[in-house]
Amino acid sequence: MAASIREKQTAALKRMLNFNAPPLKNTASEPVWKVLIYDRFGQDIISPLLSVKELRDMGITLHLLLHSDRDPIPDVPAVYFVMPTEENVDRICQDLRNQLYESYCLNFISAISRSKLEDIASAALTANAVNQVTKVFDQYLNFITLEDDMFILCNQNKEHISYHAINKPDIMDTDMEGIMDTIVDSLFCFFVTLGAVPIIRCPRGNAAEMVAVKLDKKLRENLRDARNSLFTGDTMGTGQFSFQRPLFVLADRNLDLATPLHHTWTYQALIHDVLDFHLNRVSVDESQGSEASPAGARPKKKNKKSYDLTAADRFWQKHKGSPFPEVAEAVQEELDTYRAQEDEVKHLKSIMGLEGEDDGAISMLSDNTAKLTSAVSSLPELLEKKRLIDLHTNVATAVLDHIKSRKLDVYFEYEEKLMSKSTLDKSLLDIISDPDAGTAEDKMRLFLIYYITSQQPPSEADLEQYKKAMVDASCDLSSLNYIKQWKAFTKMAATPANYGSTGVKPMGLFSRVMNTGSQFVMEGVKNLVLKQHNLPVTRILDNLMEMKSNPETDDYRYFDPKMLRGSESSIPRNKNPFQEAIVFVVGGGNYIEYQNLVDYTKAKQGKRVLYGCSELFNAAQFIKQLSQLGQK
Repeated sequence: MAASIREKQTAALKRMLNFNAPPLKNTASEPVWKVLIYDRFGQDIISPLLSVKELRDMGITLHLLLHSDRDPIPDVPAVYFVMPTEENVDRICQDLRNQLYESYCLNFISAISRSKLEDIASAALTANAVNQVTKVFDQYLNFITLEDDMFILCNQNKEHISYHAINKPDIMDTDMEGIMDTIVDSLFCFFVTLGAVPIIRCPRGNAAEMVAVKLDKKLRENLRDARNSLFTGDTMGTGQFSFQRPLFVLADRNLDLATPLHHTWTYQALIHDVLDFHLNRVSVDESQGSEASPAGARPKKKNKKSYDLTAADRFWQKHKGSPFPEVAEAVQEELDTYRAQEDEVKHLKSIMGLEGEDDGAISMLSDNTAKLTSAVSSLPELLEKKRLIDLHTNVATAVLDHIKSRKLDVYFEYEEKLMSKSTLDKSLLDIISDPDAGTAEDKMRLFLIYYITSQQPPSEADLEQYKKAMVDASCDLSSLNYIKQWKAFTKMAATPANYGSTGVKPMGLFSRVMNTGSQFVMEGVKNLVLKQHNLPVTRILDNLMEMKSNPETDDYRYFDPKMLRGSESSIPRNKNPFQEAIVFVVGGGNYIEYQNLVDYTKAKQGKRVLYGCSELFNAAQFIKQLSQLGQK
């Protein structure tokens, strides 16, 4: 299997930290000790991929932010990993003047302009430090990889390229150009790292099309310039696409506004929805001890605890896409096997403490020495296992608290029915006016999904009734104003997205997990099992990847940056289905779509799909953006 994008980006970072030479195989020699200086962008790119321990193994003794107060360390080489912005360049020049380090290896996350390079050169001259600037590299790493098959563009300043920024009614053309350039710059970096020139497909008449046109132009210009092309020579031969190029589908968030608002039921997406989860790190409020604080004392401050959910965590890799009830059972099972192993070790201890020198004890001892050695050697593994079990127990318990207190299972089931247009067992008004069901935001999400997916918008009288119920539930209706405008606009443009005939089968309440010894008290939470269905983004990908003819995607534009003339056609050149595809959502994405694509790919033998988005938001952050748009 060819290398994933995560592996490729990690390899590029390791090469960079080794002064842009391939890392040596013989680990006997000690690495060169050096300091790493990054800005916030660099930090976000490195942190999901390399742990502090891995950095130390690469010889990084100290990693500091560029704009922090740094003391001079005159006898150590420094590796810089920063964006080529005005203030970063100024600060680098200042470092040169202050002679902070022995030598400087400058790496720019994205390509640096000629003029800024000249600024650095002149600063090096005046500081008499020309010989100390050993290397200057453009790394083309301006994107963040979160999973083997998922990436986002940036985490800092993401509001500049957010859904809100792209869809502002009063946006200036120049601002829009700027946003598009930012997105294209990152996508270009992505393809350089991937080592492939894609075939680009996109819908007409929205932000995705603008990105496609610019990206096509940028790739084309780079391929034309044969001497400096980033896609030639040794990098391409080793690429996984040696014989077939990937398909790059650009989708626009406006194709489907219901999914980002949807209450979800799989583990990773739930964590993202109800907890504070970003760049693969989740923060949970620690549950406090139940001891009552003395009267009049201030309530204890809640501690936040952070956990990293990484590729090395086997449980996470296996269950992040599972429905929550399955995860709860799996955590419980892990806990039980762990306890059994722990008991065995305790049992050995008690035997080892045998008094008396009778023969029985001696024979038991020799028998147990073997057992003991195996127990001792498995200890680190056991401890690591315990850490992961604790982590998932805490995270899953935190998620469960939200599900129970907000009745998220009810919301999820109801929304699935709305999206699949199946019969509803109780009226929407009941849920909205039920004070126990969820927060105001949950109700707003439910209503917006109803509004977006309904064929006929509700009559004015009905709408007033709903609005009154929502105001009583203290909902902020400004997001509805925006969705109204959006719906009126898309009605002219296209048919509403179809969400496939999904179905949720309630499987009765939990059987195994209900037993009393379980960590998770699941009373009253429905055990819902998902049937596979494709969300709009997945369906579009399927049509384009399998070359199916479908009115939804037939007039998608087709770009091939390798063709000499940019021919404007929507007629694909090759008729073969693609094996590899990258889906990118302009305007933001979410883990629900990512999970849906992962499930889709599992069913297809030998296909690979990557998911990318300009930013990753959960429903709360998305509603906030919709509300800002609705207040205009």
